[in-house]
Amino acid sequence: MAAPGTTKTAWKLQEIVAHASNVSALVLGKSSGRLLATGGEDCRVNLWSVNKPNCIMSLTGHTTPVESVCFNMSEEMIVAGSQSGSLRVWDLEAAKSIRTLTGHKANLCSLDFHPYGDFVASGSMDTNIKLWDVRRKGCVFRYKGHTEAIRCLRFSPDGKWLASAADDHTVKLWDLAAGKLMAQFPDHTGPVNVVEFHPNEYLLASGSADRSIRFWDLEKFQLVGCMEGEAVPVRSILFSSDGGCLFSAGRDSLRVYGWEPERCFDTVPVGWGKVSDLAVCNNQLIGVSCAQSNVSSYVVDLTRVKTTGTAAQSPLSPAIPITRTTPTGSSLRRIYERPSTTCSKPKRVSPVSDDEEKESRAEIQNTEDYNEIFQPKQAISRSPPRYTEPFPAPLEDGKIKLPPVAASTPIVCPEPQPAPTSPTNPSVISAARNEPIGLKAADFLPAIKGLPPSEVVDEEALSQIRKGHDTMCMVLTSRMKNLDLVRAVWSTGDIKTSMDSAVAINDLSVVVDLLNIINQKASMWKLDLCLAVLPQIEKLLQSKYESYLQTGCLSLKLILQRFLPLIMDTLASPAPVGVDISREERLTKCKMCYKQLRSLSLLVKSRAGQSGRHGSAFRELHLLMSALD
Repeated sequence: MAAPGTTKTAWKLQEIVAHASNVSALVLGKSSGRLLATGGEDCRVNLWSVNKPNCIMSLTGHTTPVESVCFNMSEEMIVAGSQSGSLRVWDLEAAKSIRTLTGHKANLCSLDFHPYGDFVASGSMDTNIKLWDVRRKGCVFRYKGHTEAIRCLRFSPDGKWLASAADDHTVKLWDLAAGKLMAQFPDHTGPVNVVEFHPNEYLLASGSADRSIRFWDLEKFQLVGCMEGEAVPVRSILFSSDGGCLFSAGRDSLRVYGWEPERCFDTVPVGWGKVSDLAVCNNQLIGVSCAQSNVSSYVVDLTRVKTTGTAAQSPLSPAIPITRTTPTGSSLRRIYERPSTTCSKPKRVSPVSDDEEKESRAEIQNTEDYNEIFQPKQAISRSPPRYTEPFPAPLEDGKIKLPPVAASTPIVCPEPQPAPTSPTNPSVISAARNEPIGLKAADFLPAIKGLPPSEVVDEEALSQIRKGHDTMCMVLTSRMKNLDLVRAVWSTGDIKTSMDSAVAINDLSVVVDLLNIINQKASMWKLDLCLAVLPQIEKLLQSKYESYLQTGCLSLKLILQRFLPLIMDTLASPAPVGVDISREERLTKCKMCYKQLRSLSLLVKSRAGQSGRHGSAFRELHLLMSALD
């Protein structure tokens, strides 16, 4: 008899297309672990509820790519920093922008909200750290000392200190009240990517590109532990809620570390790639990573992870200790003294001016999710989003657990009863399931003659599934052959002829594959290539496939940004005296491109009013095409 299925320790929760272009910033709300904000090269900040497919809110106003985002402690406000060095602050409950702060001279790499006051810290590639008063819309203080870009900022739990990590291999600790440097930790041998305060004790952890994690005593300002077993640069670390261990997210695993003495408690394989942020909720660790425009979320069940005791004996997680001056064992340090009054709800900030309101907008994309999180009924003041249920785990062997049945007991299958539905306990089937829950295979298959649907057995179900397998294999084989033909032309270095060959094959998937390569390098685009691609873009913009639509929008955006000014200038310039063959050829190409763009503008205009992610992409294209009118 087969052993009953057991739940997994770690699993992929969801993958979403978060932006119309590459994702450049990604952060989780630390209080709930369920709210996610993404910043993109499309200059937008999008808000999501983890494990739900639809964007809750889209925040606009930045004119350059968003490079950093951060929630405040109550998850009622969010701040985003852009490539141009500006910050914008939004009130999520009021669904509007409240502040625009400018002053940095280069990319904003890091942000953090003060845990109690209405302050934001920002770190930039200009090597400066600035402390901003959100209410008064001004810079309170500037901290100078780093010589390269600041990659991470963290306020201490009591709000008195600010820790900064930078590409200059140092970690610095700043006293906010005195406005000066308290301590500097220069022991890392590579850029420092992340710092985290212990939730209770005077202890700081830092992770670096030198593949080490270091622990710093903030009473004696000295190194008390170092883990050098990481296989890749350290980018994401997080102390457990009780402060008993530190989680580190590598490319293929989660490692759980202790200190004094340094040891690795456990190593959990997780194929989450380059993790951008971590959070803990309901005994689950949530990790998020991005690849181009996609964002993936993962879950690790902490009840199945070793977080205390002796070090895990795993060859994947060697820990190389350092020479220590402090005694072995758990040392007693000072505990942070929080303010006696809590700050559950920040003071209301006066709204922005009319001009700023036009520039910065909070567009609610999903009213139901928005009201559930930010406008709960019968609530005067809101605590962080109330999520009481953990994410459901899939079963390792795909089998549903059944209670043991005595051998002499007949098994009776009762008629399925409809699940009760109520506002407090809705009937929901998780998107993370391995099998349909409470449903049979027959519910998804056409009825078989001679048998009632309830009698469809496994073999018949598999037979139905196999029917499309051969067809799919033939489609993929054909696509591979077509790509080989295009690649042969591509190897000659002629991009235009490569595109012509892809078009001639009459397989739109091959055109999409080729465009996805060309879109990565704008210098490949020429006017001849535009002529070949524009008719294909029209097909892509009308496709039912999301990836085709996304590729079409990006290609059209590149063409408009790179060639529309040239096309309009060429058409408007007076005819030269004499014969200019090259100009005549360029003029002919520009006229053809203009005609195709005019045709596309009607399609773009008709879809610019749509809601959601694609609606925003079409609105952006509509603005770029306004010069055609």
